[in-house]
Amino acid sequence: MAAANSPYQPSATKTNDLVHTKLAVRFDYAKRYLYGQEWVTLKPHAIATDTLRLDAQGMDIKTVALMNGASQQPLKYDYSDKNNLRINLGRTFKPGEQYVVYIEYTAKPNELQVQGSQAITDAKGLYFINPDSAVKGKPVQIWTQGETQSSSAWFPTIDRPNQKTTEEIAMTVPAKYTTLSNGQLVSQVPAGPGLRTDTWKMDLPHSPYLFMMAVGDFKIYKDTWRGKDVTYYLEPKYAPFAKQIFGNTPDMLEFFSTRLGVEFPWNKYAQIVARDYVSGAMENTTATLHGEQVQMDGRELVDREYSSESVIAHELFHQWFGDYVTAESWSNITVNESMADFSEALYAQHKYGQDASDAHNYRYVQSYLASPPDAAKNLVRFHYNNKEDVFDLVSYQKGGAIVQMLRTYLGDDVFFAGLQKYLTDNKFGNGEAHQMRLAMEAVSGQDLNWFYNQWYYGSGHPVVTIDYNWDGGAKTQTVTIKQTQQGQVFQLPLAIDYYVNGKAQRQRVMMTQATQTFTMPLAAQPQLVNVDAEKFTVWQKTDNKPLAESLYQYSHAPLYVDRREALTAALAAQTTSPAARAVVLAALKDKFYGLRIAAIQGLKLDNKDVAKAAAPTLRQLAASETENHVRAAALVALGHFKDKKDQKTLAAALTNQSYGVQGAGLQALAEIDAPTALARAKTLEGDAHLAGAVTSVYAQHGGTEQWNYLRTSYDNAQGRGRYSLIAPMVQMLSRLDDPTSFGEDVDRLQALALIPQLRAYGLDKRIVDALQKGATAQAGKPHAAENQAKAAAAVQAIQGAK
Repeated sequence: MAAANSPYQPSATKTNDLVHTKLAVRFDYAKRYLYGQEWVTLKPHAIATDTLRLDAQGMDIKTVALMNGASQQPLKYDYSDKNNLRINLGRTFKPGEQYVVYIEYTAKPNELQVQGSQAITDAKGLYFINPDSAVKGKPVQIWTQGETQSSSAWFPTIDRPNQKTTEEIAMTVPAKYTTLSNGQLVSQVPAGPGLRTDTWKMDLPHSPYLFMMAVGDFKIYKDTWRGKDVTYYLEPKYAPFAKQIFGNTPDMLEFFSTRLGVEFPWNKYAQIVARDYVSGAMENTTATLHGEQVQMDGRELVDREYSSESVIAHELFHQWFGDYVTAESWSNITVNESMADFSEALYAQHKYGQDASDAHNYRYVQSYLASPPDAAKNLVRFHYNNKEDVFDLVSYQKGGAIVQMLRTYLGDDVFFAGLQKYLTDNKFGNGEAHQMRLAMEAVSGQDLNWFYNQWYYGSGHPVVTIDYNWDGGAKTQTVTIKQTQQGQVFQLPLAIDYYVNGKAQRQRVMMTQATQTFTMPLAAQPQLVNVDAEKFTVWQKTDNKPLAESLYQYSHAPLYVDRREALTAALAAQTTSPAARAVVLAALKDKFYGLRIAAIQGLKLDNKDVAKAAAPTLRQLAASETENHVRAAALVALGHFKDKKDQKTLAAALTNQSYGVQGAGLQALAEIDAPTALARAKTLEGDAHLAGAVTSVYAQHGGTEQWNYLRTSYDNAQGRGRYSLIAPMVQMLSRLDDPTSFGEDVDRLQALALIPQLRAYGLDKRIVDALQKGATAQAGKPHAAENQAKAAAAVQAIQGAK
């Protein structure tokens, strides 16, 4: 389904092909300029041409010339729009006939008027970080970000993903700094007082958006894999933790190379961490750039989860899917991003086990399902208004889950043979979802148009209800599945497990109709019928199985999602069903830590029966659980008991090395002894790692005295960090009496509610509700009338906005 009135976006037409790009660059830190020389080798693609168009964003062009050996022949050009450098080559070149154009230019990235996307928040291409050393303690860095088409902000090129070029970059930089770029460092030579020129060379072709440079004070940790250099570039204070942060990289290289049947195709792999990065990470060929969130010290690493490490696997997998074979166009970004998202759970399965893998996959699917607007988008999206729009939950999370569904359907042997064929057939070139389909069809011997048409070229997902009936006379179990979504009926391969006397019998079926009934003769009535037993189908389901079957599922069906679904059913019935409560208690000790957390957080501790049953286990977990995130959840739950006998456990937590455990101890203490917790929180305000806990304590127990901290935190926060403070600001609203503080809170909430992107997700309605409740809570306070009038005016402004 296309966005309304959005145009068709074709792959870029190839008039000329890039062959080789040679750059010599130096930097003006004061002006935030790059001074560049470029020798770009090209050839006409299919027909003879006497013209060349290059992308060049907002540059000053000094010289354009055709190289004749070592001499230059000046060329006429037009650069009136400051985006397209149109060059008259002076003569006609035949298809395949190479020529070299020389360009001298100045790039001015800070003067560009450009817009990023949800995934990549800026598009200047080249970034100067703290170039004047104005921010004390912040490093001076330069780095680049090419995706989607921002490399042309720092060198003229054909900035399209269906172009491939070899590369050489000579960077002249202050000699005290370290550099990184694609390929190998082939020379370092003095370049005048305090300067050095580093030359990096890339002998294999890749797309212009994958070019990168980084300059700064980095310490290099050297690792190796199969004789190739594997390096980690970090700020000096984080260098001692390089192995803990990136140390699984060689294992990932080995696992992916073996699993894909295609050895890592490049001559080195480096990872570097940059300040103020505009995305999570970027898979520049041989030189991945990470945002600073991946950079941790020893104490931070105590709480590290796989969700923080998964980005390392994601970007590495791109070296095959994205760099070795690159999406033909942004419409087909799925062959880059969906594959990389898939790799995260794939590596988790290898390194941390099936539960960790399934939990990662489940979380991503739920993220997609929780965003209704995304159901209207095709995975392969030929219609869009802005190329940045395709970087979303569909291309990433849903797409990764679709790849996992295909793997499940075909089986590992066939599926990975298909990936190997796709990579081999299209190496150093480009691919579309069609190429992947053809590779899978070739190795499987199956027609897979049905799968790709509905999941890649269609939108949405099945919405189903599942009903059951046992015929005792015929000894037959029936399962009826009904698809209720609008639009297409999905063809769904499913496994159904029937548990009779504790043993599962598997039935494989193919759903092809909107409503379909499947039957299975059995020796006796099953204790459980488990539909979609492999648990990878992307759908929303209403499963009308009896509670007893759901509870049975927890201890008998083997997978993480089986137990997660059973726990959800048990949590819903925990206050009325002793059997459900028993499953919840069992889940508090589940083998996978994520389910232990889900069980803790789902406890209804305001119910006396639940609280009494759970208290001993919660106290045990809060005191001695070795998994920090579980212990933290148990500590927060302990606060609900408001029992002073738990203060010893909380005191131990407050000195724990884990920030999560320490913060949870503070939150729990606030429930038992709020004045002491508020005083302790005051001493912790300067520690950013505990900001969430301090904010939570202030929001629930503080007042005007604590508002300054929350307001300052909100005003200083960036992007998504600001959104995480909305809930505490809403909580604080009802606790504020001082009109100035109350008004500041209201003003910030009103401003959020007027942001169009957030209104699309209904945040304005939630804020209106919060403002109305906050006004009601003011009743009886000294400044109630003034505060209620302020809240009412904000509500009127929000509701009156278009």
